[in-house]
Amino acid sequence: MGYPMARNLLKAGHEVAVWSNTGSKATQLAAEAGATACATAADVARASEAVFVCVGNTEMAEAVILGPNGLKEGGAPGLTIVDASTISPSASVRMHNALKDAGIDFLGAPCTGSTPGAINGTLTFMIGGEEAVFEKMKPYLEAMGKKLYLCGGPGTGLHAKLTQNLVLSNILQAFNEGIVLSTKAGIEPKLMLDVLTNSAAKSGLIDYKAPFIFRRDFTTNFSVKWMHKDIGLMLDSAAELSVPLPLTSLTRQLFQAAIAMGHGEEDICSTIKVLEGITGVEVSSK
Repeated sequence: MGYPMARNLLKAGHEVAVWSNTGSKATQLAAEAGATACATAADVARASEAVFVCVGNTEMAEAVILGPNGLKEGGAPGLTIVDASTISPSASVRMHNALKDAGIDFLGAPCTGSTPGAINGTLTFMIGGEEAVFEKMKPYLEAMGKKLYLCGGPGTGLHAKLTQNLVLSNILQAFNEGIVLSTKAGIEPKLMLDVLTNSAAKSGLIDYKAPFIFRRDFTTNFSVKWMHKDIGLMLDSAAELSVPLPLTSLTRQLFQAAIAMGHGEEDICSTIKVLEGITGVEVSSK
């Protein structure tokens, strides 16, 4: 995600310094598009007025932002850090407070749109933080996304992103159950999809994902392992807020089963293989 996001900032005419835990990505973007590759995250902060972070989980974000050779270490008062990662909302609030004490502005701005959205600059950002900081960062965000939602104070953008993924992951599991059931009952999968699309059960997610399942294409746009991580964050936040999530708890177990079967790096639509394996049915259509 971070690579095409940085490339879109370059396309918009900004000077961009880059660092990646996988060093080859930074040097590749420097060679391909004219970015300045840095040795550490702290060096990026020293060279920048605004820094965008996109990493895999909470621990990575905390290390890059607050850890040794991190952004806080290299940043000066007046710097703005925007974290586009999907991480723990409570951890994001803690980082906001730690950076505020150092005179550094912070936005939690998780995004959705998967790899195609990052490549095409059509991501949706859900932002938590101060409105004045959001307005200052808006021109940069608009180079990477088409929809920007300021959800409230620190952490609220992450709660919005996790809610979106909660609905998405549960809809996907409902489709997996339904299409495996109808296929075992003898209904052709494309016909069943047409029925769903022309009923109250219509879903944009299913209309998009079903053709990949039917042709057995599980190329990754959003991997099982990262959605499994996000569902864990949902459950953690729900525990903090005393909200029961019974369906989501079961969905996480099905994602865990998909990972145990070796599908963690595949797209989330590969979770259907769990029920296919149990029932002896393959949902495919020529």
